[in-house]
Amino acid sequence: MTDTFQFRLLATDGTARRGEVLTPRGTIRTPAFMPVGTVGTVKAMYLDQVRDLGADIILGNTYHLMLRPGAERVARLGGLHKFIRWERPILTDSGGFQVMSLSSLRKLNEQGVTFKSHVDGALYHMSPERSIEIQGLLDSDIQMQLDECVALPAEPDEIERAMEMSLRWAERCKVAFGDQPGKAMFGIVQGGDIPKLRERSALALKDLDLKGYAVGGLAVGEPQQVMLDMLDVTCPVLPVEKPRYLMGVGTPDDILKSVAHGIDMFDCVMPTRSGRHGLAFTRYGRINLRNARHAEDMRPLDEQSSCPAARDYSRAYLHHLIRSNESLGGMLLSWNNLAYYQELMAGIRKAIEEGRYADFMAETQEGWKRGDLPPV
Repeated sequence: MTDTFQFRLLATDGTARRGEVLTPRGTIRTPAFMPVGTVGTVKAMYLDQVRDLGADIILGNTYHLMLRPGAERVARLGGLHKFIRWERPILTDSGGFQVMSLSSLRKLNEQGVTFKSHVDGALYHMSPERSIEIQGLLDSDIQMQLDECVALPAEPDEIERAMEMSLRWAERCKVAFGDQPGKAMFGIVQGGDIPKLRERSALALKDLDLKGYAVGGLAVGEPQQVMLDMLDVTCPVLPVEKPRYLMGVGTPDDILKSVAHGIDMFDCVMPTRSGRHGLAFTRYGRINLRNARHAEDMRPLDEQSSCPAARDYSRAYLHHLIRSNESLGGMLLSWNNLAYYQELMAGIRKAIEEGRYADFMAETQEGWKRGDLPPV
């Protein structure tokens, strides 16, 4: 435990990095996957389960929590950690992406963004300062700057305008964040799919000397190779001694390849959202439990898994639950999926420590390529 926020780089293998983020609430082993707890809950999961799977940190969302139950209420109740019974670190997204993607009415200018709530239609204004204020009320350990995330594809002029706005907002967020011992504010690199803008954004944020840096505005529909190309432009510019977070990513393959390009932290709703819709992630690749081939298959998803959802329940039962729209089906597959993601991250960390990350990547991808067990 530590009284300050620190990052230690423990090992490298090529551009893949193994490290630790040290916070007063615990150590985050990197590369790390953060389960998404948008409104204070990782959907269909008990937080005790999430902890026991090996998650060192979860994510909460400023936009959703400011609408319900309200940041001031959470603060009165002792902060987000106490409210949800999670003692380990929490990262809060600034809310910028949700404002852009969920609000049916928004007006953006230099001061911030005015938007209509998707819950009840009420009007809100979020400035960079208000975003940081809300995250402070939530008492999160890692707070993100407010930024403007442009959906791709977009015109170069629009991408540049949003990137420059985000840089100005980053400066204001840094001032608003001030000195919060043991906590960090991360800047967010923008610039769409234009290399020179990505580099310019990263250099400007580096000059702010923040405690960590995120890469935003990717995994929004562009081809995977475009995302990786932008990482190749961005990561070499960012400080070696600071953590790097790729926002909203992603699939196991995205994570595997992004680690090889220098990323330390990830988050995505995919494991839980996919689980609720009948899709399992395993060492065999993706398995759709809705398919009729599983209806009389008494084998588990993966008898070698340490997760009871994967090891102890038959495919036939999981198929029945999903086809019957029973909540337990989504709960078990979300459990399985988060377990697989955390097992993948543990394997990644071990492989980097041993200097065999390229081999680990090849072995993992070969398992996915071979595919699922043959039908019974």
